[in-house]
Amino acid sequence: MSPVIAEVQWLSDEEQATWRAFNLASRIVDGALDRQLMRDADMGHAHYAVLVALSEASDYQARMGDLADLLEYSPSRLSHAVRKMEANGWIERRQCPTDGRGQIAILTDLGRQTIEQAAPGHVNEVRRVVLGPLSASQQEQLRDICETLILRVQNQTT
Repeated sequence: MSPVIAEVQWLSDEEQATWRAFNLASRIVDGALDRQLMRDADMGHAHYAVLVALSEASDYQARMGDLADLLEYSPSRLSHAVRKMEANGWIERRQCPTDGRGQIAILTDLGRQTIEQAAPGHVNEVRRVVLGPLSASQQEQLRDICETLILRVQNQTT
């Protein structure tokens, strides 16, 4: 047996059940939100996240690198998404005026209209799939758990 395998602290039955429930729930929720957005707004959840981030940004714009960091997207994933959203007329890309190497993503008027039209259906789906089945106490627990996991991973990668 490999020394690495011998050193592994395998998951207990309870831990395995928790891990599998979390993993499946994450995929099911992401899939439900993605299907709703595709059906109602002809966009995936990743594109919706970019539009939301820009709609909340100062002057509806952000440096591409900052946007990638905010969304936890790789630069290539963000660039690919923005390229598609540019083709839809939702976003424009311009050179950064203070840094010739950087680019800025700017939410267009059509992009603002698109997010405004997509948001109500998305919020309803979030409420139906995630928040509605949970009590206020469970929602708080879920938020605490997620924030703990986020901090753990972010602290290990920074």
